[in-house]
Amino acid sequence: MNPFKINEEPALLTCGTEGHVNTMTISWGGLGVIWNKDVGFVFIRGSRYTKEFLDKYDTFSVTYFAPDKPTSLMLKYIGSVSGRDENKIENARFHVDFYNGTPYIDEGRDVVIMKKLSVTKINPEDLIDPEIDKTFYENKDYHYMYIGEVIQLMSR
Repeated sequence: MNPFKINEEPALLTCGTEGHVNTMTISWGGLGVIWNKDVGFVFIRGSRYTKEFLDKYDTFSVTYFAPDKPTSLMLKYIGSVSGRDENKIENARFHVDFYNGTPYIDEGRDVVIMKKLSVTKINPEDLIDPEIDKTFYENKDYHYMYIGEVIQLMSR
């Protein structure tokens, strides 16, 4: 697993509880250390359905996949539809499993289970380089950064 290739090999962020799970593709995030803890951080736009799940539940997972064409197609599909409108996990033929109540996508190669520590909204006035706002926030749908403490790493 190379956490610096998340923009080349998208991952799935999954959150929820038994019977009420949502997932989405992410291509921004990483792993590091803050507050003397091993952490992961992800970025979610305010308009995304998954944000409702992240705000409601204390834990979430990020699932990384081995790069192959069928998986790549399913990740693109999951990134193109909303869980508000359909059961995209089932339609992608992925399966949800749980680690101590935290859902993750079972077909993944590597899974990071995290406990939410903080959430911070990215505001336009926080952006020092004006090109960032022009390039990534033309529609003003700013990201929220979620930091989670890594509580479990799983790999196949």
